Amino acid sequence: MDEQLQTTAGEQARQVSLSGFNLINSPRLNKGTAFTDHERDIFDLHGLLPPHVGSLDEQIERRMEALRAQPNAFSKYSFLRDLQDTNETLFYALLVHNIEEMLPLVYTPTVGEGCQRFSEIWRKPRGLFLSYPNKDRIEQILNHSRYDNVKCIVVSDGERILGLGDQGAGGMGIPIGKMALYTALGGIHPEHCLPILLDVGTDNEDRLKSPLYIGWNHHRVRGEEYDAFVDLFVSSVKKRWPHVLLQWEDFAGSNAARFLARYRDQLCTFNDDIQGTAAVAAATLISAINVTGVPLEQQKIAMVGFGSAGIGITNLLAQFMQDRGLTEAEAHNRLYAIDRYGLVTERGKDVRPEQLPYARKEQEVQGWKQPNGEITLLDVVRHAKPSVLIGVSGQPGAFTEEVVREMAKYAERPVIFPLSNPTSRSEATAQDLMDWTDGRALIGTGSPFEPVNVGGKKIPVTQTNNSYIFPGLALGILASKAKRVTDTMVKAAAEELVRHLPTQTNKQAGLLPPLADARQLGRMIGQAVGRQAMLDRQAQVVDEQELERELTANVWEPVYVPYELKRQ
Repeated sequence: MDEQLQTTAGEQARQVSLSGFNLINSPRLNKGTAFTDHERDIFDLHGLLPPHVGSLDEQIERRMEALRAQPNAFSKYSFLRDLQDTNETLFYALLVHNIEEMLPLVYTPTVGEGCQRFSEIWRKPRGLFLSYPNKDRIEQILNHSRYDNVKCIVVSDGERILGLGDQGAGGMGIPIGKMALYTALGGIHPEHCLPILLDVGTDNEDRLKSPLYIGWNHHRVRGEEYDAFVDLFVSSVKKRWPHVLLQWEDFAGSNAARFLARYRDQLCTFNDDIQGTAAVAAATLISAINVTGVPLEQQKIAMVGFGSAGIGITNLLAQFMQDRGLTEAEAHNRLYAIDRYGLVTERGKDVRPEQLPYARKEQEVQGWKQPNGEITLLDVVRHAKPSVLIGVSGQPGAFTEEVVREMAKYAERPVIFPLSNPTSRSEATAQDLMDWTDGRALIGTGSPFEPVNVGGKKIPVTQTNNSYIFPGLALGILASKAKRVTDTMVKAAAEELVRHLPTQTNKQAGLLPPLADARQLGRMIGQAVGRQAMLDRQAQVVDEQELERELTANVWEPVYVPYELKRQ
């Protein structure tokens, strides 16, 4: 069980029962050279540490120097994973003080390679691997006392990692990365966070053939057996932590939407791929509209990739349009959905029920069709003349030069968001988009890109990163003690981000606030989400004052506190 905090001699001290190697080897408690002489006396640390007594600031400086000396992004990712498994306080202090530099290393785009090569660098336990052969032990595994303080879980089955596909057990890199951002940007204490990987096998032949692969070496379990395993997991979680927040992450598109629909009324749960992506995309689009001056309800939007993420974005944009006076039908009519077989139409190939509200009528698009009956993105651009192009397809190069130049004929300031991750899966590069639109495009990307060159000037590229949304959303859910996550709570997160858009006052500014402000923004989003939870009657706090107290109580600062010996 985790050590308890109590107040001693006017300052917060931690009662610790571990000593010697056991204390130094506990990542949550380790301070490295920052253990004081007194702590070295009482915890038998003399001789195990060099004699210099350092500070957290010195350690940050030393680790940043070592980090920057690493030869590439993956080496830096591996370095940081080792640091997280050695000294959590130092790891999070490093993140909080260097968010813009660190975020691409602990999450997108580097986490993609981290998942692909996870078996190479796995060294110490972090989170839980719940494998299919251990399905009868799930309840026993979850019941260990070390998990008594868990308040939030991020879970993946590794099947659709970013745009890279099935990574099996390597998908654990995603829950670990998401939970790191819960803490760095939302302030949620690491002891409340539990990453989980549901290991039901993998259909990635490279993983199955690799002698290094650490996962269950078996093709994916599917169908009724898979559903029963997930249901067993959810029921065990509900039993162990009745009030936990469960975030679904990087499940295959059909499963992602299915599980959210199945479980959202059974426990407090959301899917960041669907809801977080929608919230940040909507806010970024509104920021671009601040620049163009064309109201949202007058935009025509082409959505490329119409799985769970694409549907989530279109649903939220339709809601924002309705808030601005359109009917549901009018809002849907301004959204053009393009999936693997082209424009989604009423009689199109493999159109799923959840896609039908956005399917175009056959007579409307009869003259748009190719000889094979499909309607391509280029056809949509030529005939519908969209002002906004959003991609969540995972198909690199989907936004071709011909498509973008055609769009630029009709839109004075084309708004183009290639949102697929990692960088290798982006629908287009930022520089190409600027070149093809003669520097007129307003761009938001899923992964970070270098500044673009426009007329000899370097212009930063806005990254529409979900990390603007989900840490604050989680903080608000925990602080309000919400029983469920409603669509209006997610919308409240997006609306709070909109209130802090730099383009409200400066049309030359970036489309989103600096990532360096993300931790402060997380607190404000948490407050907005908590208020909405109260309005939705999902909160268990009674008023603003109690919400504010809970927000403060749930925000952890990565600093060292004094330790005192816990008497047995």
